[in-house]
Amino acid sequence: MKNTLYVVIIIVLALFGLLCGTGCSKYNSMISLQNEVESAWSNVETQYQRRAELIPNLVETVKGYATHESTTLQAVTEARAKVGSITLNVDSLSEESLKQYTQAQNQLSGAMKSLLAVSEAYPELKANENFLKFQDEYTGTENRIQYARTEYNDIAREYNTEIATFPNNIFAGFFGFRKKPYFSAAEGAEVAPTVKF
Repeated sequence: MKNTLYVVIIIVLALFGLLCGTGCSKYNSMISLQNEVESAWSNVETQYQRRAELIPNLVETVKGYATHESTTLQAVTEARAKVGSITLNVDSLSEESLKQYTQAQNQLSGAMKSLLAVSEAYPELKANENFLKFQDEYTGTENRIQYARTEYNDIAREYNTEIATFPNNIFAGFFGFRKKPYFSAAEGAEVAPTVKF
């Protein structure tokens, strides 16, 4: 009887140790992925900030040449202000907050496309060295934004998979790990633009 009690205690302690070891390992893995998500989100914010910092100089350059384009310039300025007023924290990201953030960013992108299209009507502006430099920087920044968003989505997918699979989902729920939302394509992105010659 005494030996059986010892065996039961040893089995219970072994199972408890195994559970604790597995729990610690899963927790550490989830923390690592959560940190990667936070880093990827910071990269997205950095690229959006870079774009926001380029815009005032670009607007001033265009303003000097395209005095009749005040509506376009105002739309860019207002869209930039709207983007600047939205702050997101990676810990509080939700589908809805990310959607609002993305809509504001897409509105700014649309306003910037209109501003860059204005240059077609002003040959002197198209030839301006500052404008060309800003246009190149802006294009590069848009590419960096797309890359950062893709990288964020990739790591968010890996994190979401990690916390949703069994037995990780048990530990994730216990420790408060929550699913991260993804960036999605802008509305209407599935429709190809019409090209006329």
